[in-house]
Amino acid sequence: MKTILVTGGGGFLGSAIVRMLIERGDSVHVLYRKEYPEIEKTGVKVFRGDISNPSLVKKAVEGCNAVIHTAAKAGIWGKYEEYFQSNVQGTQNILDDCQSLGVSKLVYTSSPSVAYSSEGVEGADESIPYPRKYASHYSATKAQAEKLVLQANSPNLATCALRPHLIWGPKDNHLVPRIIAKAKQGRLRIVGKGSNLIDSIYIDNAAHAHILALDRLIYGKPPAGKVYFLSQDQPIPAKELINKIVQSAGLAPVEKHISPFAALVAGSLCEFFYSILCISEEPPMTRFLAHQLSAPHWFNIQAAKQDLDYAPVVSIEEGLARLQSYFQKK
Repeated sequence: MKTILVTGGGGFLGSAIVRMLIERGDSVHVLYRKEYPEIEKTGVKVFRGDISNPSLVKKAVEGCNAVIHTAAKAGIWGKYEEYFQSNVQGTQNILDDCQSLGVSKLVYTSSPSVAYSSEGVEGADESIPYPRKYASHYSATKAQAEKLVLQANSPNLATCALRPHLIWGPKDNHLVPRIIAKAKQGRLRIVGKGSNLIDSIYIDNAAHAHILALDRLIYGKPPAGKVYFLSQDQPIPAKELINKIVQSAGLAPVEKHISPFAALVAGSLCEFFYSILCISEEPPMTRFLAHQLSAPHWFNIQAAKQDLDYAPVVSIEEGLARLQSYFQKK
């Protein structure tokens, strides 16, 4: 039995990883900011607070053999300093304590958005270089954190980074609820024709991949020091994925479209007015989001198949069936 810290252990991905670790008999520490009664009832050791707090992070890391670091500030809007504090400084705190307290393994949850800016990506693998400029603070700071993690790989601390693309499923608190909310309001639009292929990954597959990486993490051998794209390995048109999610909630499919140019203009205007009016909530559209919705984003995951022995354990069809069942029970 190992003792494993899961940062962001109350979040969508983190809680799925915690559940899987408990099911196989591992001892688990969790670090998160809010209260999660369901997780705390499982008997995990809870450390509540911000990952940018060095003393709290040290207490959470102490006594652990390994860390799965999923905690991050996500989103497409906000101050750079807030993203930097959580995503970069928080990751540096984790690395510092792993190194000083003798933790031997660290799996980091990165993002495919660290590998592109506003352009589409079709079939790229991990050799794709970091872009010179990023369209969002989230992507920029996640890239900085990913580099820190990979640079820290050593005989004493084996590290790797995973880039899951568009995680979805029951209890999602990002992608699915936003799509459903806009569909219910009649404000959801397909950007462009919706034929652009995009990757996604069901929540259980993303969590499973993290545990595969953790179990195989040994310095000098893959996956140590490497980064991996993760997906269902089944890119589908954006319109199809959006409508499958919408229909799983019992709503009519979305047929209204907006041109990529119009979405980009709307995003520019939203960013301008939200900035000058100092509105902290996320705009309905940004330039980054317009590009994300209209461009293809799918990846070659051969490296994850080979080094992690990764393959989806839940198909898109089964995942959608589970999502539909979840909505029916709500």
